[in-house]
Order: sequence, then structure tokens, then C-alpha cells
Amino acid sequence: MNHRSTTALLVISALLLLLAAGCTTTPQDTKTLDASGPSPADEAYARGVAGYADANYRIAEERFAEAYTLYTGAGDADKALTARNAIFRANRTYMEYPFDRAAAEAALRERIPGITDAAIAEWLDTRAQTIVSENETLYYLDVAENYLFAHPDEKQKQTASGVDFDYIGRYAWSENRPEHGPYVNPVRYAGVERLEIAHEALPSTGILKIWFPLPIETDSQRNVTVTNLSCPEYIVAGPFTTGSIGYVYYEVPVGAVNGDLVITADIAFTSYEQIFEDIDQALVAEYDTSDPEYLLYTKSERNIEVTDAVREKAREIVGNETNPHLQAQMIYYHIIETYPYSLVPHGSLDAREPKVAESTYMFETGHGDCGTQSMLFAAFCRSLGIPARALGGYQMIMAETPGGHFWAEYYLPGYGWVPNDVTVAEAADWVVLPEEKRTAFKDYYAANLDSARLVIQKNIDAPMDPALPDDAVTFRVVRQVPAIVSDTADYDIELSCMGCFGISLTVADQ
Repeated sequence: MNHRSTTALLVISALLLLLAAGCTTTPQDTKTLDASGPSPADEAYARGVAGYADANYRIAEERFAEAYTLYTGAGDADKALTARNAIFRANRTYMEYPFDRAAAEAALRERIPGITDAAIAEWLDTRAQTIVSENETLYYLDVAENYLFAHPDEKQKQTASGVDFDYIGRYAWSENRPEHGPYVNPVRYAGVERLEIAHEALPSTGILKIWFPLPIETDSQRNVTVTNLSCPEYIVAGPFTTGSIGYVYYEVPVGAVNGDLVITADIAFTSYEQIFEDIDQALVAEYDTSDPEYLLYTKSERNIEVTDAVREKAREIVGNETNPHLQAQMIYYHIIETYPYSLVPHGSLDAREPKVAESTYMFETGHGDCGTQSMLFAAFCRSLGIPARALGGYQMIMAETPGGHFWAEYYLPGYGWVPNDVTVAEAADWVVLPEEKRTAFKDYYAANLDSARLVIQKNIDAPMDPALPDDAVTFRVVRQVPAIVSDTADYDIELSCMGCFGISLTVADQ
């Protein structure tokens, strides 16, 4: 997901958590007036549940905090943990919406000089991402940046200088690209993954459960090595570099940590450019609809949802076309043309109850970034019986420093998994380019992919073993950064540590 959005999210989240702490009530006597009735702690928790159900998320957070204090004071650790998790869930639900109407208007004026009052009103009234809490409309933190993505002419004015698109387009516009693939031009990468949590950010007791991401073997990413893993004595499972997701699972006793907690891994892998543009439609074989992998990648999942509405729209997109390759290509261009890139509140979407799949969110609102665009692409394909998935990890196509990213693949019998990258393709609309170069760039990413990738998971919501606890409040959609669970921290440790992880990569000798 987008690094800029994540950074802003962390700052706002930290502020909101501090504010929430200030709203916690003073511990009270937890004895009930009627021994057969609920305790004050239970009543506070029930008010939190009711407040959340009524979309009063900030009030719900306060009531859950009150319940947490009372349960803790009464020594009821189990209910205190339930209330603490409810605090985190309520906070994550609204934390990415820091602006009221006046603040949203001010953000637009600051980001887009010369924007008219009418343009501001139209955007905020009909297109901006919002949430309602306590009957107040709140606006998403990237409300102004998303205006630019939705108005390419304005975006191009601000990217007229300082964007080296020749570098970004080095694969799509290469004059030496092989005519035949699918896996060519290997690049060997080596580097270090590092998680560093300051000692003062650690809870005082308990066990830290950490799912630390690692590169995974795929058709286009091979010879993966992971060496020099820190703290081997605390590794409970893994490292796993085959299967659907790469990770190693730690259980770290906090009391055994002296100073900062630092976990590192030396990684290396060979990434191949993928060239599938010479697919012969007549050679695409029939699907084995009983194959377990076919069944997996054509069904609904937590964030790739196949609904009747999605199926109807997909059929409208492809019309009378029946060839799965051409159908997938039509869906790819439809998303580029119909669903412009925008930053989205992933934390809220992941935490909000009832849960809304990210593909459905984009289908219904028109908003989505690389992950959401890829998930909607997969949902459209799956609805037509085409196996498809959203891959996650990092890209080095925009800059040498790895940036979190998602893209998509669809499966063709006789050819394998065919990649595309709607988001990178759409980036050509954000800069001034000759139309023929813009078209060539988009066409390349319709069925090819550069080698500047690090794959961590083959699909969104890929399962891990051990699985993330059902009751834990953790970011479940992706594993670009470590998942961190603690039953003893009185703050949202995973959220506060998202900025504590990084990956450095260099091109190694071949």
C-alpha cells in the first residue's frame, strides 16, 4: 500500500490514541448494586457496542476505554483484553478520517492552488471518501491528493518537473525486449529486512507474536535465500519461502529483550521480467474446473468478493467475448478507464464491522489504490470463471528504494499465470507524455511485468500457520510489514510499529 498514506496514518493514529487515553474515565468501584445484574464495566462495554453499531465510533472508543479501566481494576484480564481490542478496532475504524468539512476544504485549497469553490463543493459533496461518526461527516486524510488523481490535467501540472518517467518506462519502452518469454532478463537482488522496536515502545511483560515477511518462490521469483535471521531461539515456525506467502513466526518474551528489539534477515532472490504478449488465443486450453487451485482462485475471499452485481458488470464489460485472455484484457483496460487510482483507508476497511471486501468497496465507491484495483480485477475475472489473484510485496520500478505494492495475475491453461499492473500503467496518465508512449506503456503492463519486484504473497489474505488470532486487532489484508500481536500492551503496538520496518535492496552480481 502507499507509503505516504501509511506515514500520515501513523501520525494521526498516534494523536488519536493519545486523545483517547485522555478520555479514559477514572477507575470506579466495580461492585454491582444488584449481584445478578451487569457490572459497571459490563454496562460500559455494552454502551460501546451499541455506540459502534450506531456509527458513533469516537463515543464507542471512550466507552470501551472506560470498560477496559474498570475490568483492569477488577483484575478481570480476559474481559480487559476484549475491551482493549474493542478500543483499537473503534479507533482504526475512524482514525484515517481526521478532517471536518472546513478542514477538508482547507486541505484542498492548500494542495491545489486556484481550485474553485464549486470544484471543492462538487468533490466533497459527491466524490470524496467519508465516514459518519456521531452524525458528523468526516473526510479521508488524502482527500486533496485524491482530487488530483481524479483530475489528471491538474495532476500533470504538479508533476511537470521532477518525475523521471524515462526511468519508470525503462521496461515498457525498451528497444531490446525479447520477443518471446515468458521469463527473461533475470536480475539478482540482495538486501536486508529490518524490524526495530525501541525499548520504550515495548510492553513491560508478556509475549510478542511477530509474523515477519519474507520473499516467496514464484514462477518469476526464484532462488530465494534467507540467512542470518535474528533471534533464532524465538522462532516458532518457519522460515517459509514456498507456498502462498513468505514469513517467519516469532514468539519473543519481552522480559528477555535487553534494549531495543531488532529482528533482521538477509535476503536474496532472482527476479525475471515476464513477457506474455505473444499469447495465441487459439492455444488457450480448457480449464480443469475440478482442480483445487482453480476452485481457490475463482471463489470469493475476504477481500476479493464475487457478487451478483460484480458478475453482471463483468459480463457487460466483456460482451460476447468468450476467450478468457481477451476477457481479462478487456477488464484490465476497463479498470484503467473507469476506476482511477486513489488512496484509500485500508486500516478502516480492514477493521470496520460489518466487514466490506476491498474489491466491493472499489466497485461501489470508485475508490482504490494498487491493492484495491488488483482485487477488483481479480473479482471481475473470478466472476467469469477465470482464476485470478492479487500479489503483494514491493516494487522498484518507480525508484530504487522498495515501495509497497500490489498487482494482479490471471491463469491461462497452457501458458500459466499472466501478470498485469493496472496502477503502474495508470501512472502514465499523471505526467505529460506523447500519446504513443502512453499507449505503449499501458499495453506493456496489460500482459507483461518488469523484474523490479519483490513478491511476499501470491494472493491477498494469504493464510499463515499459525494463523493470526481471530480476536486480535491486526492488519489482515497484507503482509508487507510484520504483523505484531501482544496481549499485554495497552496501546495498538502493531499500528505504532508499522514505521519500524524497512527493506534495503541492491542488484547483486549475476
